[in-house]
Amino acid sequence: MKKVLVLEDEDNIRSFVVINLKRAGYDTIEAASGEEALEKLKRNPDVKVALLDVMLPGIDGFEVCRRIRGTDSKIGIIMLTARSQEMDKVTGLMTGADDYVTKPFSPAELTARVDALYRRSGGDTSADNGEISQPPFLLNTRNRTLEKNGVRIKLTQVEYSVMKLFMDNPGKALSRDEILEAVWGRDYYGEVKIVDVNIRRLRIKVEDDPTSPTYITTVWGYGYKWGF
Repeated sequence: MKKVLVLEDEDNIRSFVVINLKRAGYDTIEAASGEEALEKLKRNPDVKVALLDVMLPGIDGFEVCRRIRGTDSKIGIIMLTARSQEMDKVTGLMTGADDYVTKPFSPAELTARVDALYRRSGGDTSADNGEISQPPFLLNTRNRTLEKNGVRIKLTQVEYSVMKLFMDNPGKALSRDEILEAVWGRDYYGEVKIVDVNIRRLRIKVEDDPTSPTYITTVWGYGYKWGF
């Protein structure tokens, strides 16, 4: 069964989300607080995607996201927010979320986002068998892992997908729209700026100096290039 965690403190919204996910074939694990969500994740290690409300009593959704990412780089995380401020979106993504959905949202939009993230987060186990070596980096496409100088770099599944796209196209300038379609899918509902935030996260992880990147370089007014 495809398991999804739904963290939402408002009962009516949580019920709305759960009903629609169940209709789409998901087994839902419900939580009304951050503390409850973290406890239920411990008891359900096979959860592939977590929907986290931002505004919560106790620890908020951002902190829940940070704690999950501290122990699990594979699970897909979508932030749910009633606020549309740019900073909330960026904060959620920089704390480790893969996507965000602003309330109110349609059932079709939410299900499409969960479907896409579930496939990337291990629900779809198809994978290449091999490695891509571009020293000092080694991408293992079977285990979906990245090493730099022999040291493992912890990546989310979205970050892995971006890295694989780059390493499959060394030296090629890729537009933001190309990256968005390749990683998030042709039917992605969100905004292209999600690409920029994920690039910022990746630079922190792979660059010697993220403020002066040499591997992931910006092609101004267009997109990015893997600098080999």
